Amino acid sequence: MLQTVELETGRSPTAAVIWLHGLGADGHDFEPIVPELDLPDALAVRFVFPHAPMQAVTINGGAVMRAWYDVYALEGQRREDAAGVRASQSKVEELIAREQARGIPSARLVLAGFSQGGAIALQTGLRHGERLAGIMALSTYLPVASTLAAEASAANRAVPIFMAHGLDDPLIPIERAAMSRRQLEAAGYAIEWHEYPMAHAVCMEEIADVSAWLQRILR
Repeated sequence: MLQTVELETGRSPTAAVIWLHGLGADGHDFEPIVPELDLPDALAVRFVFPHAPMQAVTINGGAVMRAWYDVYALEGQRREDAAGVRASQSKVEELIAREQARGIPSARLVLAGFSQGGAIALQTGLRHGERLAGIMALSTYLPVASTLAAEASAANRAVPIFMAHGLDDPLIPIERAAMSRRQLEAAGYAIEWHEYPMAHAVCMEEIADVSAWLQRILR
């Protein structure tokens, strides 16, 4: 089981958000965002921020860091680390099962992530066998997209999906995210799309939009 950082916005949470960090960060990365979301007192949410495993990352010269999967190159899908993506998918499924054991049904659970973490949120959420409350994918793209048609779960065909990206992102160009959006829409998914004048980051306008979306799907 992945180690996690947890924050609860109220006693006896009735919903959970599993939020995955980006490459080289850790579970503390998005911890400060929880109070900035300013969720209402009546909505008690458990935020679960897992630490990705430590592994060598090819594009960073083989340096060992927290990563959800290896990155072989900045462009092209032929060299995607599909095995690493699926390994992280399994680890996130374990976290979902733990939340269910703690009384949070899938329908009250959101999978969220930034960059690599957002890719794993999409990978896992679209294939999860029970309906989720939503999937939030920030500054990211759809990984191993060629397998989605065969592996997609009917339970999450209508799951709310929030995608957001920076117009000036130098690491994952917005066109790559837009291509993923088009692939998902072509497959019948409804995407709530947002873009912001920022780089590979998060901004206050985005946090406000995330808060509104969470309140809407969890109310």
